Amino acid sequence: RAMTDIERDVRFGGTVTLLRQASSSLETAVSSFEQSIWVPTKRWSMAHGDRYFPLIAALLFVMSIAFPYWKLHLNAPQYPDGLHVTLGVNTIGGDAQEIDGLNHYIGMRPLSEGGKFERSIAVYAVVAMALVTVVAAVRKKWFWLAAVPGILFPPVFTADLAYWLYTFGHNLDPRAALSNAFDDFMPTLLGPGRVGQFTSWSFYELGFGMSFLASLLLIAAVIIRIQRERRQA
Repeated sequence: RAMTDIERDVRFGGTVTLLRQASSSLETAVSSFEQSIWVPTKRWSMAHGDRYFPLIAALLFVMSIAFPYWKLHLNAPQYPDGLHVTLGVNTIGGDAQEIDGLNHYIGMRPLSEGGKFERSIAVYAVVAMALVTVVAAVRKKWFWLAAVPGILFPPVFTADLAYWLYTFGHNLDPRAALSNAFDDFMPTLLGPGRVGQFTSWSFYELGFGMSFLASLLLIAAVIIRIQRERRQA
């Protein structure tokens, strides 16, 4: 039967009441979260963040050595499971030899020839950077200088990787069997790409994510220190 105007108003009024109750419950939950978690966390961060954040960052930098920083995944009809290569601060893993064999036909140098110097010093450099980051936590005098290396590390890694990708793709051996079939190119640093019949997908891995988080913690520590010094001025 057709719904009367009175029934329709009653149902609409009930729906409005339920929405108001849900909104009130949500506001209560948000307020409870702010008072029990967010506010204390913010107060702790403002009071101690410039000391403890660098310590956490140093630990993240050291831990990141054990994990890959970047990955390139390749797909082609003759490789149904795909091929991949991973890069750490001092390692090249995955199907690097298989990919080197394919790259040989287009005149690209072996992957191991890229970043030799960087890989040779990477572990020592990251550990040294972590120690310097600890200095930022314990020595107020050197805080600003000690925080800089860790903040710059992720973009420096990315820039160095981009340099080698560009160098490899723009220095193909003209004597290679398929050199005439490929123009100079740059393998994709991030996201999708295509080289010949291969489609690719490049992305950062856990190691880079850890170092990036460490860099953000150092930036937060710097902001906290600036705000504190302004209040004390």
